[in-house]
Amino acid sequence: MKLLLLGGTADARKVTRELNQQGLLQVSGADKDRLQLIYSIAGLVRTPQVPCEVISGGFSQYGGLQVYLEENGIDAILDVTHPFAKTMSNTAVAAARQCNIPCWRFHRPAWTKQAGDRWQLFDGWQELVPALTSKKSVLLTAGQLDQPLLDQLVEQAGAQQPRQQLILRTAAQPRAALPDSVIWIKALGPFAEADELALMQQHQVDVVVSKNSGGAATEAKLAAARKLGIEVLMLQRPEFDTADEQFSTVTGCVDWLKQQLAQ
Repeated sequence: MKLLLLGGTADARKVTRELNQQGLLQVSGADKDRLQLIYSIAGLVRTPQVPCEVISGGFSQYGGLQVYLEENGIDAILDVTHPFAKTMSNTAVAAARQCNIPCWRFHRPAWTKQAGDRWQLFDGWQELVPALTSKKSVLLTAGQLDQPLLDQLVEQAGAQQPRQQLILRTAAQPRAALPDSVIWIKALGPFAEADELALMQQHQVDVVVSKNSGGAATEAKLAAARKLGIEVLMLQRPEFDTADEQFSTVTGCVDWLKQQLAQ
């Protein structure tokens, strides 16, 4: 089976390494009863060290995902992208249907509110941004922001007296142009609770903005906010087009792939 894995997450690396440890990946073309795995990443942060072919930079360079699937004889897609990568996930489902192949999806479980958490839940930025009014120091940990959204946040921050402080933390260089008034922190998880506590105390953060990404790598910010009594404005996960199978654990995903190879 020739499998295209849409990666770029820690979960994707875990799935790939588990497949390799269980001896399910092809070592040579003669291993017909194993997976021929192609690992795709956007290439924004870093190239993963995985035991298979890696392609970087998206599918526009190949004429689109559907063209790539057809020209490379892909038998199935395994989508292990970020739980907020709606466009890519939905594109994968549509392209798989056009090519009459299955599209499977892995999304780690979302975080759930715990005792002591001060969460507000939002379906999108449009309703979240006004909730930041009157906050003094905002820690933005929701990934890349587009320019119109950043401009809106900066304008709102500047309209407050005293001016609201915005701290943006991302793993890669921001795509939007940042004014001098915004503090940018480049950091890639996993994060430790002690470091998150120190960061929030240093900048006197009184609200954290986060996507409900789930997973252990960035969960420490929630524990730190809980300990300090800081509010968390949480963006809920989007709705996705239905995949043929859905997994939430590495074990469940790998076991499924093993079953497919056995058929």
